Amino acid sequence: MSAGVGRLVVGVSGGSGMPYALSVLRALRALDVETHLIVSSGAKRVMTAERGPQLADLTALAHVTHDDRDLAASVASGSFRTGGMLIVPCSAGTLAKVAGGFADNLLARAAHVTLKERRRLVLVLREDPLPRPMLTNMLAAHDAGATVMTASPGFYHAPDTVDELLHFVTARVLDQFGLDVPGFRRWKEEAS
Repeated sequence: MSAGVGRLVVGVSGGSGMPYALSVLRALRALDVETHLIVSSGAKRVMTAERGPQLADLTALAHVTHDDRDLAASVASGSFRTGGMLIVPCSAGTLAKVAGGFADNLLARAAHVTLKERRRLVLVLREDPLPRPMLTNMLAAHDAGATVMTASPGFYHAPDTVDELLHFVTARVLDQFGLDVPGFRRWKEEAS
């Protein structure tokens, strides 16, 4: 496997917004990108509460699923080559771990390795309002090399459905890896 975007680590943490994770995994599957999925214990609790996509929905789309407690998994090592990692949704707790370099689970360890190897790390936050500690952690993660995004869809493409809103965020996230999501309408452009 080359070090290109042919392989990505997808982390799912306990922030609300599991439909975003499902949308990203669907798009990556359609783009034939090998995905290594890590779902935190907090994410598993949120899935139940949201009554949306469940663990089986996510794992069905991933090529490999790693146990978040397995700190010896392939994605915990910098010698395992990837095109980067994204965490969607990224909870405030996971953001704090990334910002502080605290790697007590596989999700945080894989993010640490991604930064250590200077690969692209995209954190997709879905929380409001943003208190000062979270803003400080966002800046620290940015300064460490991560791209910090919010799950904030645009409306210039006149969306009619929730799926169209999810698609917008998915396309913007995958833009960070140079991946074009079919059907995404960019500002003042026709859909691809």
